[in-house]
Amino acid sequence: MTDRAGDCMPCDWLTGNMARTEHGGAVSDPRLCPMAEEGELPWSGRQERPEPPRWGSQHAGARELAELYSPVAGIITADFASGLVHWGADTWGSVELPIVGKAFIRPFREHHIDPTAITRHDFIETNGDNCMLTIIPLGCMAYKFLFLSPDIFYKTYATECFIFALAMFVTLTNQIHKWSHTYFGLPSWVVFLQDWHIILPRKHHRIHHVSPHETYFCITTGWLNYPLEKIGFWKRLEDLIQSLTGEKPRSDDLKWAQKVK
Repeated sequence: MTDRAGDCMPCDWLTGNMARTEHGGAVSDPRLCPMAEEGELPWSGRQERPEPPRWGSQHAGARELAELYSPVAGIITADFASGLVHWGADTWGSVELPIVGKAFIRPFREHHIDPTAITRHDFIETNGDNCMLTIIPLGCMAYKFLFLSPDIFYKTYATECFIFALAMFVTLTNQIHKWSHTYFGLPSWVVFLQDWHIILPRKHHRIHHVSPHETYFCITTGWLNYPLEKIGFWKRLEDLIQSLTGEKPRSDDLKWAQKVK
């Protein structure tokens, strides 16, 4: 039997007597209604399930939305990272620095003197360094995909989408940069991606190669170049570093340009 609230009303089925309080009201005894104690709906045989959250990051709609914008956020992050590295190598440091000078900074100096030299590099020379950066996160992701249960993987699916897009576009950054300097023989699908500004367009990147090479540093998609220039991001950063260190931006790059002249 049940009371008006739908709870199990305990009774002694042998005697037919209801369990009652000292005031005469019926009480529930979980021993006589074990389903209520275990969370089952009385007489239904069904287990009660908690309602899904109606807001927050665990809401189904929020998860689906995150799955949509996470890859785009990864691509934008890769574009910003390419700009930050490119700006740092173009603007600061010298070829005479130990280790990083010849291995890292010198190629940037030479690129401003001969921009099309990159088009003569093979695939390994063009992309090898960036592949070494991303092979570990991509390997970890492959392991999770192969060996974790779908339920566990789904909990971090939006984050995995972000990391995958970030890693893939970081891997392809130098290849995309190479294509932006290639004017003949490009596959039609690459030209399509450039024309629709899905990757760095050739005309867009040409702006950076106008001396003194102080603008449009992002070379993955180039999406962030205009907004960063609009707010003067690189100029403000250069002024801050110069005020703290006394170093003049692009001084070494200007020396290389004078050598060629």
